Amino acid sequence: MSSQFGKRLKVSVFGQSHGDAIGVVVDGLPAGFAVDEAALARFMARRAPGGTLTTPRSEADTPHFLSGLVDGVTCGAPLCAVIQNTNTRSGDYAALADQPRPSHADYPAAVKYHGFADLRGGGHFSGRLTAPLCVAGGIACQILQKNGISVGAHVASVGNVHDRLFDPVAVTADDLALPASRTPAVLDPSAGEAMAALITDTANRGDSIGGVVECAAVGLPAGLGAPLYDGVENRLAAALFGIPAVKGVEFGAGFAAAAMLGSEHNDAYRREGMGVVTATNHAGGILGGITTGMPLVVRVAFKPTPSIAQPQTTLRLSSGETDTLSIHGRHDPCVALRAVPVVEAVTALTVLDMLLEEKGEITV
Repeated sequence: MSSQFGKRLKVSVFGQSHGDAIGVVVDGLPAGFAVDEAALARFMARRAPGGTLTTPRSEADTPHFLSGLVDGVTCGAPLCAVIQNTNTRSGDYAALADQPRPSHADYPAAVKYHGFADLRGGGHFSGRLTAPLCVAGGIACQILQKNGISVGAHVASVGNVHDRLFDPVAVTADDLALPASRTPAVLDPSAGEAMAALITDTANRGDSIGGVVECAAVGLPAGLGAPLYDGVENRLAAALFGIPAVKGVEFGAGFAAAAMLGSEHNDAYRREGMGVVTATNHAGGILGGITTGMPLVVRVAFKPTPSIAQPQTTLRLSSGETDTLSIHGRHDPCVALRAVPVVEAVTALTVLDMLLEEKGEITV
């Protein structure tokens, strides 16, 4: 089913943006893990709406666990968590069945589901569905940390404003944790200030802007994954593309590798202590679909939010005539800001899934 991913760890999200609730079911979590609910709440707060640079829609995003936990400890049963939708304004979307919004899923969804798709707030296509993803991913991050693996991300760029990137060879767990304490989530505070100014100016003009989120995982063992169609890149890219507004994924040097010479791109091996490392990490920690033991580095491109305040041209489906559409509602001027913990969540879930598949049992 399209709303589920994972093999050993199966994650399924459900609900619509303006329905009563949204939620997630996670099947395959190891039993006996004590979830730090305070840490999970902090993780969820990083994605939650509200604030000067994000949508003014205010939601507490507090998960209610229906199953899978007993006294805060995983019990082996599927974990099910729901989040109530409490601040919806469905009237803002009344005309969308006849006037599909540019660059939204309104039109193809109407065709596929024969006019019955819930388009309020984006329905099941909405970024609102990333909240339950963060419930599952926040728990996955905690389990990975107990197994010596850290996952972290930052806003690498907004428009033409760039943060410095993670050191692909020497990034540490502390480096990965640093952006979470900042708004926007950046490594360089001056870059964050410039991003905030650009987003504010863009929003004041009734427009939106895209961005890139860079994520890394350290502590991964070498040898995780498989070649060809079941590799780390394959499975992680597929899951990341499930995040609304994602339009591109690259690993390591990514598309820049196409302009490099082999002598520049190749990562030379060397001995470090009792282990094997590479002098550079243009591969992003993955070769042949299998982890090398170097940091896993992935970057995710987010398109500009398609809901903007400026009038846009669309088609009135009932008459076939071109019309002007003014979009109401509350929208993020740059979705990349709130996507940082979402990318972390999806990366952690995918890594944990592959780790459970490879090892069978892990430390809880």
